[in-house]
Order: sequence, then C-alpha cells, then structure tokens
Amino acid sequence: MNIEQLIKDKKGTIVDVRADWEFHGDHVAGSINIPLHELQMRIDEIKALNAPLILCCASGNRSGMATQLLQKAGIDCLNGGSWLDVNYYQSLAA
Repeated sequence: MNIEQLIKDKKGTIVDVRADWEFHGDHVAGSINIPLHELQMRIDEIKALNAPLILCCASGNRSGMATQLLQKAGIDCLNGGSWLDVNYYQSLAA
C-alpha cells in the first residue's frame, strides 16, 4: 500500500524525525516527533505505535535513514519523504 492510501485510510502513525525545534516550527497535524538521534533509545516506544509508521522529515533524507534503522529492528515503516508531502496527502484525505 502506498503512503497516500495509508493516510487516506487513516492507517498507521506519522512520525516526524526532525529535531524538536523544526517540529515545533510546523508539522503534520496528528504526527508525533521522535528525532532521528533518539530512535535507538526509544525503540520500545516506537514498537508500541500503530503500524505502519510513515516517517517524514524536511527532505526525505533523515526519514530514509530512520526507515532503514527501524526496518532492521523489525518495525513496519515507510519513508514518507518531506513532511510537506505527507501534509499534502493528509489534506487530500480530510
């Protein structure tokens, strides 16, 4: 299933892996913030989230790294790319 369809169907959890200050500047409504550098320390918390996880950041680079890390840990996740793209998909689903 693709990211747009997951968001439309309200499945999974949107996780923004940008720094706290970036997230607080603006973010996808309903998303949660777990900065990339905190992922390994918060793996149990992440495993408890409603999967699949849709990971986003500013450009898709950090969310790509996060996707690789979390998939290696057995977590169902997808790289959503830029939070602006994910936000757009969410606006279409509203």
